[in-house]
Amino acid sequence: MLKKLETATLGAGCFWCVDAVFQELNGVEEVVSGYAGGSVDNPTYQQICTGATGHAEVIQIVFDTAVITFADLLEVFWRTHDPTTLNRQGADVGTQYRSVIFYHNEAQKAAAEQSRAEADAAGLWPNPIVTEIAPFHTFYPAEAYHQDYYRQNGRQPYCRLVIDPKMRKFRAAFADKLKKPAL
Repeated sequence: MLKKLETATLGAGCFWCVDAVFQELNGVEEVVSGYAGGSVDNPTYQQICTGATGHAEVIQIVFDTAVITFADLLEVFWRTHDPTTLNRQGADVGTQYRSVIFYHNEAQKAAAEQSRAEADAAGLWPNPIVTEIAPFHTFYPAEAYHQDYYRQNGRQPYCRLVIDPKMRKFRAAFADKLKKPAL
């Protein structure tokens, strides 16, 4: 079967958590942590942490639409973070942690808007969704030590206390969408 690759760019708080989730989905070819939505070229992690650059911590996902759809990615997105808290995910606070979908084309924009309306109507959260849906412009990959952070640093306290519980919940909810282990 011929692969049909597409790109999605999503922000849902700390990119270490988001990267860990999406890497495990069947049909996801690549996940890169980085920055988008700001006004400074080639920002550093230290710069975006100030909140002054306007960037969000995001992941850029390359996925095979013959295996997983953009709508499937959005379903995981909605259910693996709190899209009702403005500029915050858990203890992480600031515009860099905002919930955002950067759409790459009009079809993604329409799917994102429909998905947000459906997720909001489903009543999964007591408060309304505040996720931003914005056009994609530029993506800047984060520094090398941020890439594949959970797999590389799974024994670190942040990974054990914050990411591990999220991953257990994610794996249970989306077992049918996970990559199969190599034999």
